[in-house]
Amino acid sequence: MLGKHRNPFAVWLGLPLITLGVYYFVWVYRTNRELGEYDRRIQVNPALSLLAFLVGWLVLVPPFVAAWRLGTRTRTAQHAAGVPETNPVLAFVLFLIGFGPLFLQLELNRLWDRYPGAVEGQQVPLYR
Repeated sequence: MLGKHRNPFAVWLGLPLITLGVYYFVWVYRTNRELGEYDRRIQVNPALSLLAFLVGWLVLVPPFVAAWRLGTRTRTAQHAAGVPETNPVLAFVLFLIGFGPLFLQLELNRLWDRYPGAVEGQQVPLYR
């Protein structure tokens, strides 16, 4: 199913500021869910990814693993759509310095743009 086309700057800065950071976690959950629904071969539990970002900081490692996996899931979905694939290392580094959501939303929008005329939630074909 096709995911939601979002404004990358709203995802990265605008909505997190307005919601005092809550939207960032909403975005993490929804993005992981959309990627899993887009391509059933992408194994993801959106709630577990969200927990890794929410409370994983207590253990230190889980948010980094979740950020890495979100980048690799995005690359996998792009491969399935036949669009140029993102670099998960770059996505991970950008997450570390605070630009991960901006970068990944740009990449996801490029993925969703692969299907002109399709609407969010519509079943779309995979190309690979």
